Amino acid sequence: MWQSDNFLRPPGARDEKEFLARCLQCGQCAQVCIFDCIKMRRGFNVFMAGTPEINPKAAPCHLCMRCSEICPSDALHDVDIYDVRMGFAELDQKKCLTWTEKLLCRTCYERCPIKWKAMILEAGEYPIITRECAGCGLCEYVCPVDAIVVTPTRFQKDREVASGEDV
Repeated sequence: MWQSDNFLRPPGARDEKEFLARCLQCGQCAQVCIFDCIKMRRGFNVFMAGTPEINPKAAPCHLCMRCSEICPSDALHDVDIYDVRMGFAELDQKKCLTWTEKLLCRTCYERCPIKWKAMILEAGEYPIITRECAGCGLCEYVCPVDAIVVTPTRFQKDREVASGEDV
């Protein structure tokens, strides 16, 4: 069973402290997830066990936004898909097949649910992840050479978002 601190919270999750205070551990978010990416955390930590998490390596979020609509405690608040900040994907150009000129691979770009905004192609060819990245993990999941890693928002205290909003 996968258990790590590098998990993502579902879309619309409040900052970690407020999220943990609000989350009822009811599992409704996992029940409505049609992609089965939301799992309920296990373990002996009474504050974390039973809270929703997403492992992008196993099943990334597709940003269907059903989980934030159903949350009864507002731990996941209803947000627009363009305002989701689950994490931030980083592309290692030294590993990327396109950037290393081994072959033209657009897998990450093609699967990004908010391409043209979160993922763009420089010179129509080279993938670039912008500050609009939702951190859903789809690009990390589909990358054939593990050139992309998503860091959860709760580990990004110093990250500034282009719009000036706190993440």
